[in-house]
Amino acid sequence: MSTVTVLYRDRETRVDSARVEDVELWLALPELTAASGWELKPEGVCKDEICVPVPDARRPALIRNEPSGTSFNLTEFARLIEQPVAHDEKQAVWYFGPAGWDWKSRLSSRMAPDFALPDLSGRMHTLSELQGTKRFLLFWASW
Repeated sequence: MSTVTVLYRDRETRVDSARVEDVELWLALPELTAASGWELKPEGVCKDEICVPVPDARRPALIRNEPSGTSFNLTEFARLIEQPVAHDEKQAVWYFGPAGWDWKSRLSSRMAPDFALPDLSGRMHTLSELQGTKRFLLFWASW
């Protein structure tokens, strides 16, 4: 077991008893709900009015019943709902972006969604504050 930080949409949660297996993040069910808002129910994995059924073929990769309780693989669930995931192994931080049903429709408008990022001084800037000006977005990742 290890301590990780989970950044799930707009919430940051420290999870003290996560299990990390390569690129898989396993959480106990109470930690799953605390970190992401999702909870395992008989009808599937649910959050607010959304319930995602657990396909039988993916159940072993998503859910483990262990002597210490049930564990849930949050990264496998992210793959199921087409949710982007970034993981910093050194810092033990996991980021989960919006589910596929949130971002796929945005591509058709060809408009970038509003977001906020810090400049080199740490001051936050949003894309929307630059509306009406030309802007160049450059994204880079080491992998």
